Amino acid sequence: MKPGMSLMKHYLQFKDLRAEEYAYLLERTAIIKKRFKNYEKYQPLADRTLAMIFEKASTRTRVSFEAGMYQMGGSVVHLTTGDSQLGRAEPIEDSARVISRMVDLVMIRTFEQSKLEAFAAHSRVPVINGLTNEYHPCQILADIFTFIEHRGSIAGKTVAWVGDGNNMANTWLQAAEVLGFTVHVSTPSGYEIDAAVAGIKNANCYKVFADPREACRNADLVTTDVWTSMGYEAENEKRKLAFADWCVDTDMMAVAQPDAVFMHCLPAHRGEEVTAEVIDGPQSVVWDEAENRMHVQKALMEYLLLGRIG
Repeated sequence: MKPGMSLMKHYLQFKDLRAEEYAYLLERTAIIKKRFKNYEKYQPLADRTLAMIFEKASTRTRVSFEAGMYQMGGSVVHLTTGDSQLGRAEPIEDSARVISRMVDLVMIRTFEQSKLEAFAAHSRVPVINGLTNEYHPCQILADIFTFIEHRGSIAGKTVAWVGDGNNMANTWLQAAEVLGFTVHVSTPSGYEIDAAVAGIKNANCYKVFADPREACRNADLVTTDVWTSMGYEAENEKRKLAFADWCVDTDMMAVAQPDAVFMHCLPAHRGEEVTAEVIDGPQSVVWDEAENRMHVQKALMEYLLLGRIG
């Protein structure tokens, strides 16, 4: 274990941090973002190295982590499946033992959460979940920061999740439990959320709706994702039929709160999970949301490596 890392934390799912830690992280994100916007040099991670391991390709995750680490003064090592196949060329545990001796922080974007957990269990340095089949905590952290920027505290608010009961939906449920808001979930039959995978204890933090429009009623935030997540492409045509009524459109936004915002983690397919009128309309904050991945991840990396500042 490296000096100063006796209280090492990993960020493998949203519930790994407590509400007061999120309050701190969100506050730090605002400070770090303001510095970035003002072109103020801030490099607390000089001489630190982030290893990024991608078993699932990504545009936003790579750019946000890589640019963010460079802006914080650190360096980045980028590994794809061609360079490093977790658990194939060598056991995951061995990869973790080796890589974590050479870098200060590891971000992994992979398929099964179990791979991420096996790596973290044998890592000397903090491990961050850049996305797994089960969870996407960095994205939800960015979404919550974006909501706060536009509308203030998310505590007590209602988030409508329309679409697949996937890693994003699971993570929204965890966030609702930790931060004290409610998620209205509407998925087609056969694509429901699995509360056991989400791992929440408070069943009152979410409600399930058969009708997506009803899920959106009085919501403060309406959000969705692609109908076919990476790794499920073979189901694409079947999913298009099943999800046809789960396209977020102006009718759904009309029953939400008048000042409701729309989010999407991207990439988006206009005319499938969301209409162009909504994603390109005045209630959409998706571009701020995408940019904020970088800012929240900078705050997260700072926290995992340096602890609380000040």
